[in-house]
Amino acid sequence: MHALISDRGRERLVELLGDQGINDVFVLDAFRRVPRHLFVDPAVRDSAYLDVTLPLGYQQTLSQPSVVARMLECVRGGRALSRVLEIGAGSGFQTALLCFLAEQVFAIERIAPLAKAARERLDQLELENAVIKHGDGLLGWPAFAPFDAIIMAACPEEVPETVFDQLAVGGRLIAPVGRGANQALTLFLKTEAGLESRVIETAFFVPAIGGVA
Repeated sequence: MHALISDRGRERLVELLGDQGINDVFVLDAFRRVPRHLFVDPAVRDSAYLDVTLPLGYQQTLSQPSVVARMLECVRGGRALSRVLEIGAGSGFQTALLCFLAEQVFAIERIAPLAKAARERLDQLELENAVIKHGDGLLGWPAFAPFDAIIMAACPEEVPETVFDQLAVGGRLIAPVGRGANQALTLFLKTEAGLESRVIETAFFVPAIGGVA
């Protein structure tokens, strides 16, 4: 894809996100800086800057930009983020966006070829504040906990307690939660008294699966 076409595509996408109610200027700037076409299959590259879900292979998908932006805006909550955990790195697109929103990003991907390709894309873009590992995201990454924010890119029936345990007090976790067609994108806030939750919107994500592939 020609650089000028890419730049125009990103600007149009940012305008669309603004029209859809995304107000966080840091999130919008991250979308402006990350070339989404590098994170999709060449066969669908012409659709990289449309607000559509795209296939990644391995029965995985790259979520609509508007959904990703909403999740990032909610989990950031207007705060400067130090340490973020991403469960389900996929192609690495959301990981790249998080690089502009947090000091350190720790991302987990259960499918080995996707994890490898995501690492290579981040290296290509010289994004050095993210680490991607091949592993079971439902276990989290306790060695680097607690996290200011946790974002899940696949849908568990319930968020595992072990993941909640890795969220700092005052931190936010966003995840699609539910079974099958009954999914709800849900924002959790961890307080001294426990967890508070709020449903953001309906969701359509691939199921979260334990283990590695």
